[in-house]
Amino acid sequence: MKGTLRLMSAAGALMLAATAAPAMAGTTADLLKRLHEKGILTDDEYQELAKGQTAEAAQTAAAPAPAVTPDASGGAGYVRMTDSGVGLQIGDVTLKFSGSVNGFYVHDNGDTPSATTAVTGGVATVGGSTSAVRNGLLPGFLKVEASTSLEGWNVGAHFGMYPGINSVNYAAGGGANSAGNPRALQTAGIDFRQTYLTFGRAGFGEVKIGRDIGLFASEAILNDITLLSSGTPAGNVAPSNTTLGRIGTGYIYTDFQPQITYTTPNFSGFTASVGIFEPLSSLTGPAETNKQPGFQAKFVYDGKFGDVGTRLWVSGVTQKHNVDAGPDYTGWGWDAGAKVTFGPVTVVGTYYDASGLGTTALNLFDTDGLGNKRDSHGFYLQGLATFGKFSVGGSYGESNLDYATIADALANPTLVDKNSSWVGQVRYGLNSWVTLLGEYVRSNSQAHNGNEATSSAIAAGAILFF
Repeated sequence: MKGTLRLMSAAGALMLAATAAPAMAGTTADLLKRLHEKGILTDDEYQELAKGQTAEAAQTAAAPAPAVTPDASGGAGYVRMTDSGVGLQIGDVTLKFSGSVNGFYVHDNGDTPSATTAVTGGVATVGGSTSAVRNGLLPGFLKVEASTSLEGWNVGAHFGMYPGINSVNYAAGGGANSAGNPRALQTAGIDFRQTYLTFGRAGFGEVKIGRDIGLFASEAILNDITLLSSGTPAGNVAPSNTTLGRIGTGYIYTDFQPQITYTTPNFSGFTASVGIFEPLSSLTGPAETNKQPGFQAKFVYDGKFGDVGTRLWVSGVTQKHNVDAGPDYTGWGWDAGAKVTFGPVTVVGTYYDASGLGTTALNLFDTDGLGNKRDSHGFYLQGLATFGKFSVGGSYGESNLDYATIADALANPTLVDKNSSWVGQVRYGLNSWVTLLGEYVRSNSQAHNGNEATSSAIAAGAILFF
């Protein structure tokens, strides 16, 4: 009888220990050992209870995990759908997926090649009529983001993959965005544009470290109506991952660049971003071994005046170039713009000015062969009116490039003086994911010596966002 009572008391003590400290490893085994050492349990009783506790622990470890309901109503806080986007929340971690797919039929008709249509750096097509099924200014993309809050900080990891639908020729250089290769048994390129981390909190702002879109000229491309369509086709006979849109005919491409950038909190509509960037060497100038980072900044104001919504911005870039054989130089540029919305109409205007920055792409035709800087400037004006599911828009823009010196003019007579384009666009919102688009684009390139090329393109297709 005493043995039975001791066993019952020990069992009660074990239940109390398990209830009071379920997460403490070894609690039950330690308690049995202490009861045995104090003489409460005999050797036989200790061995019997220890054996039973070991068997119970093995059964618990082998038991399947409880089912978790993957929706917003169940899940007991473990797994639930995110409030927006395609994704889920696992405990305190939010995992989101977003992306886009597009495709367009593009017919481009350019001037016949001749001595008077040659323009170095021109964007208008020279070479007759071509047709293609291709991406627009945007390739497709899939973005994956994991974010959470830890010790008062909001942190996130961000990855963005941008695959095209057209085959590319890796052997020609340029990686995923190399020249097109319209042949059988080829493959498309995947441009991994985004890999960055963020951390921030209320009152502090946010720090970004990694590869993402630049600050200078980013608002120009993000507010461009051709971002969702084709714009100037460029290379339609052998399409690569993207068209040009309005790149080179109104602004310089911002690009995706390695950076460490800080963005302030929002102060009554104002935000500022400043960052240090991986220095970029010239694409067309003499060889460089750069020793200092580049610097970029952007200031934005978002506000509303009655029924009129406004977004104003100004951004800048500067970088010193250390030329291996020639004088060093500092390239710089700034751009400013405004987006105004009133009723169904949105109007956008931008302007940029630069020296030693080039045209179309960062550091393309930025200097002559000796490292002397060329100046450049440009602008675009755009309007878009939306009535229900239909939108109608149009824009005009141009980019201008000056010679560095008289010697530069003599050595490069066909260098581009001005690239420009007119765009007319119609949109129809099929549903919340899919937009149908039709577009007409007329592009013109003029050289300093009077050469000129003109091309006209039509594009029709669709873009999907999720």
